[in-house]
Amino acid sequence: MKFKRRLYIEKGLIDLTPIINVFFLLLIFFMFTSSFIFQPGIKVNLPKAVTSEVIQDEGAILIVTKEDKLYMNEREVSSEEMLSRLKIMAKNKTPLLIKSDKGSSLGRIVEIWDMCRREGVSQANIATSE
Repeated sequence: MKFKRRLYIEKGLIDLTPIINVFFLLLIFFMFTSSFIFQPGIKVNLPKAVTSEVIQDEGAILIVTKEDKLYMNEREVSSEEMLSRLKIMAKNKTPLLIKSDKGSSLGRIVEIWDMCRREGVSQANIATSE
């Protein structure tokens, strides 16, 4: 006597709805848990240089914007204020890093460089990008 098999393999479609739901849940989870930190600061496009060196010791940072405004350590300063800070830096032998925008005037940068020399700042560097 021969018995019939009752096992039938049906070919059909795989239901993609649960997989899509899981991917959407993971996407929402990662969007809410990731932190988007926008660091406030002054936008400066640094000039490019081929022969630049990496400086490890950063002291005070002076930023010259495209409009020739001066920012020392993220705070806008006038020329007189900067002069007094340069005197303090010369006494403490603190190095100065000048971050100047490409569009800032060369005369303003030379003026700052001369102020550093006149006040006795031993190390004044200009930041560039490679």
